[in-house]
Amino acid sequence: MAASWSSAEDGSGSGWVEARKWCRHLSSALSGVDLSEIPKPDTVCNFCQHPTENWLCLSCKEVLCGRFVNGHMLLHHSHHPSHSLALSFSDLSVWCFSCDSYLDAPLIPPLRPLYQLAYLLKFGEDPPLPPLPPPSPSPSPSPSPSPSQV
Repeated sequence: MAASWSSAEDGSGSGWVEARKWCRHLSSALSGVDLSEIPKPDTVCNFCQHPTENWLCLSCKEVLCGRFVNGHMLLHHSHHPSHSLALSFSDLSVWCFSCDSYLDAPLIPPLRPLYQLAYLLKFGEDPPLPPLPPPSPSPSPSPSPSPSQV
């Protein structure tokens, strides 16, 4: 009984997943892309014109439908593997196809402005945002060995 309670408590039995706070594909996927202007969240799939469950590729700004519609965003990633990140216009989540994981866009500094803009376009108001975590301290250099240690 305790194990099932624990499972329910942490969400593991419900399909709940914890979004990542960072992704190694961020810099390459966002390189050279201006995300200060994006299509409106009601934009249809560029391929099949489906009106809902569409995603924005964060590398080229193409809008394509999700895997549970006609899968055009997934197909796009398979043809362009470096286009790893996409923003869902349905719930404003960000997915990394390479990590196979959600990213916590409001807490990731390079994604936060995009999340804010998408929220504003979708709801007409600024989003409630959690505070950003403090930056991680950079590792201190290892001390040089003293002559007696060499």
